[in-house]
Amino acid sequence: MSTDPLVIFTPSGKRGRFAVGTPVLTAARQLGVDLDSVCGGRGICSKCQITPSYGDFPKHGLHVAETALSEWNAVEQRYDDKRGLKPGRRLGCQATVQGDVVIDVPPESQVHRQVVRKAASARVIEMDPATRLYYVEVLEPDMHEPTGDLERVARALKEQWGIDDVQASFAVIPGLQKVLRKGDWKITVALHTADGAAPRITAVWPGLHEAGIFGLAIDLGSTTIAAHLTNLETGEVKASSGIMNPQIRFGEDLMSRVSYAMMNPGGDVEMTRAVREALDALTREIAAEAGIDTGLILETVFVCNPVMHHLLLGIDPVELGQAPFALATSDALNLTAVELGLAALPASAQIYILPCIAGHVGADAAAVALSEEPGKSEDLVLVVDVGTNAEILLGDKTRVLACSSPTGPAFEGAQISSGQRAAPGAIEAIRIDPITKDPRFRVIGCDKWSDEDGFWEETAQTGITGICGSGIIEAVAEMRIAGLVDPSGLIGSAAQTGTERCIPEGRTHAYLIHDASAEGGPRITVTQGDIRAIQLAKSALYAGARLLMDERNVDKVDRVVLAGAFGAHISPLHAMVLGMIPDVPLDKVTSAGNAAGTGARIALCNVAARREVERVVGEITKVETAIEPRFQEHFVNANAIPHATDPFPELGKITQLPHVSFNTGGGDGEGGGRRRRRRG
Repeated sequence: MSTDPLVIFTPSGKRGRFAVGTPVLTAARQLGVDLDSVCGGRGICSKCQITPSYGDFPKHGLHVAETALSEWNAVEQRYDDKRGLKPGRRLGCQATVQGDVVIDVPPESQVHRQVVRKAASARVIEMDPATRLYYVEVLEPDMHEPTGDLERVARALKEQWGIDDVQASFAVIPGLQKVLRKGDWKITVALHTADGAAPRITAVWPGLHEAGIFGLAIDLGSTTIAAHLTNLETGEVKASSGIMNPQIRFGEDLMSRVSYAMMNPGGDVEMTRAVREALDALTREIAAEAGIDTGLILETVFVCNPVMHHLLLGIDPVELGQAPFALATSDALNLTAVELGLAALPASAQIYILPCIAGHVGADAAAVALSEEPGKSEDLVLVVDVGTNAEILLGDKTRVLACSSPTGPAFEGAQISSGQRAAPGAIEAIRIDPITKDPRFRVIGCDKWSDEDGFWEETAQTGITGICGSGIIEAVAEMRIAGLVDPSGLIGSAAQTGTERCIPEGRTHAYLIHDASAEGGPRITVTQGDIRAIQLAKSALYAGARLLMDERNVDKVDRVVLAGAFGAHISPLHAMVLGMIPDVPLDKVTSAGNAAGTGARIALCNVAARREVERVVGEITKVETAIEPRFQEHFVNANAIPHATDPFPELGKITQLPHVSFNTGGGDGEGGGRRRRRRG
């Protein structure tokens, strides 16, 4: 076994062993990691900046020592002196591998920046924002009536608008006098009114302010952070933008991050700092895109899962890693930007964080409930927010249930041999001919299929770089439809399947989708390990849904809503072939887009919706998958494709899955074949 150091790159998840002294840039290139370089490794362009992570990584079975990379050298020092490197950053062309190491490639160092597919869904929202503008004419100071400027502004608001008991954010007071005099005692006031609190002045402008006021609706996910910049007067979404969550380098899934906090003293502080810095960067980026000043962003609403909720607030998430999964607080929170340490927003900007439902069912699920309103449904609806951590709601007018299921990052292209995040060049859709067993595919950035004229010319710039989440789901489902994979998940050999695309790989087989290795490009396959990763993810999802169905004492649901940025890109047919979702007529499977983000926008634009979500959360029944005894049974049965015991009659009306079995009984062990024999 090789004793060379192990190098793991995030967010791609690519890994390999390299000799001591190998430059990080060289290791990245050999693994096909998306790390930019313009100067050819001379240390002058700085495009290859990376961030090494140190400490214990239980998920990888790795301890990264402070000496894992070579010492800071003269080239890096020269660059830092001239242009400055962010704390913790190294130049990939200069730092060399000295020991096992986990290396994060930040978005600005990636050649193909991720397309964070979280655009705002078109939605009619009744505007009733917490922050509104009021124009007032204020009495000038009078020596005979010694009152402060703020007190006279408050009096003007009472007399001219009937608003009592007005207070001001402290951050507004130092600039108030200049604004009053510049406006000749005529000013515009931004007033924030939260439930049960006194109206609070959060900003002032001289004269009539006509440049608008704005708010951010932020879906803070485990993998991606999506923000929608919204006009608080009109509800119009001025810009939507997203970035990767930099906490990925501490662990791709939530429990890995909890573990990182447990194993590394101060790890929670490190993760809080990382996410707040990313939020500041995203705020500046989205404001620049919309051409507005960040000083006009007076409100932000957050939705997030419980671990992200705690790390955003600066709370150690350790309690969420063990029963009874106690939250530090589950109620909705009203804070200010300065309290949350968000420097890109005005200090007086108001923050609203939606309530969490339970220890593993967060404010993101609450936002989905607000957006999709399962409690108002006449029929029984299953809402699935697909992500690294899936949020599942089942309900109708009588009762709503919720749970969270740890699907992991496989659905987002991580832990997949040729997997990658959604970026130009990634395969996002695939079809396999059931006769020839040959694939045709579509990639992000090109509307054509690979067998259409012009496809190869249009993709020459990006190349075919890998396969993203929606692509791997379709690939595995298509392999099942084409008879390349049996119900247990085992890939057949070339002799068994009749195609040379099924190639041996150790004791198992892989299916070859695209091979550009002759031109120095990637060889994209679906391996037995990839099938297993998808089986584990989809089994967790289906088992969570089945637990909720058990609680309602039903065997089927009336309709399914796929939510989440990723849910919007999943083909319902392929999701059902895989057994990700229960069997329903295909026309009863719909996409809600980024429902959590929509819920955040509703709460941003309508103060009554905040009261509504706080009420609804109190009425939702929480089901804890981690301690439910039947979860394991459902999980094992859901390993089969589509399922070991549940019939899929609606699926059978559309497609007949081949009856194939590739387990010859010879010690193969992969793919779940043996497990099916034990069940008899």
